[in-house]
Amino acid sequence: MSFIELKKINKKYENAERNSVTDFTLNIEEKEFIAFVGPSGCGKSTTLRMIAGFEEITGGDLYIDGKRVNETAPKDRGIAMVFQNYALYPHMTVEKNIGYGLKNMKMPAEEIKKKVDWAIDILGLEEYRYRKPKNLSGGQRQRVALGRAIVKNQKVFLMDEPLSNLDAKLRVSMRNEISKLHRELGTTTIYVTHDQVEAMTMADRIVIMKDGVMQQVGKPMDLYEHPINKFVAGFIGSPQMNFYNVTVKGEEMTFEDGKKITLPDVVAERLSDHQGELIMGIRGEDIKVDEQNRELYKANVQQAVVENTEVMGNENNLYFTYGGSLTVARVSKYELSQMGDKLEFVFSPTKMHFFDKETEENILEK
Repeated sequence: MSFIELKKINKKYENAERNSVTDFTLNIEEKEFIAFVGPSGCGKSTTLRMIAGFEEITGGDLYIDGKRVNETAPKDRGIAMVFQNYALYPHMTVEKNIGYGLKNMKMPAEEIKKKVDWAIDILGLEEYRYRKPKNLSGGQRQRVALGRAIVKNQKVFLMDEPLSNLDAKLRVSMRNEISKLHRELGTTTIYVTHDQVEAMTMADRIVIMKDGVMQQVGKPMDLYEHPINKFVAGFIGSPQMNFYNVTVKGEEMTFEDGKKITLPDVVAERLSDHQGELIMGIRGEDIKVDEQNRELYKANVQQAVVENTEVMGNENNLYFTYGGSLTVARVSKYELSQMGDKLEFVFSPTKMHFFDKETEENILEK
């Protein structure tokens, strides 16, 4: 049995027309870092709150460490939770905020001090020990909230968008701190975020949700390279995957605006049972503008006019219209084009994804 098991978990609020979460089934191993990710309203925070015991489970079974906990009170589930809004007591210092929960648990003062000192040390909060929350930065407040969770020495950490109130630079720093903390403590962690970059960089496995339904679960690069449907393909990755309405007939693929590409035998063969109207997707880094790739795939060199450029420092994003869709190519910092330049490029044929136009399932991943 896995450390945490969710079996066909459902949540339907009173008077709601549909479930907020439907048949959510997942096994989580001990010490694993799992991220729930998806757009606002997809059910990820609701699922986390059901694990915590803050929301009643409408249907299904939840097990933690082999025990069914559907009706178990939150305080008895062996969990610690970190919230988006920190929830610190404004009149208490850093050390008192961190130790308050332990005090409520009637822990001896000497043991509280030992645990608080350990948390302050591991989170680098020594110089802020006697400050109150109003005198701390956002990142420092978030570290205090983490400290309050880790001193409880619980088996499971639940984190609900803990970095969403921080600026971009601080978010990167705190991502690293949380990942490091997870490795040091070895605690099972479930992390909710709408930011796919956070999920990709922190989690052992990612659960992608949409409309209360799990779409796919897997390791970050598995989801990136083998998305099960168009939603997952578009959600994971920045910039988003490019999509085109195409018609496939044998080895010939025709775009919406009439442009054509000859598919290599290996791709055409895999699509032999899926002729006709499809959706083709390809990531920006798989649109090649360098001379070597243009020579390699010279029969399929395409042209477009650059409409916009984004200089990212280590790379550039080139925007242009092709095949009836706005397209972004992700190229090296040495391949900079200006607005109005004519661009020659090729699609890496083995990196194309094909989706059924009706179901939006990835045909090549079945």
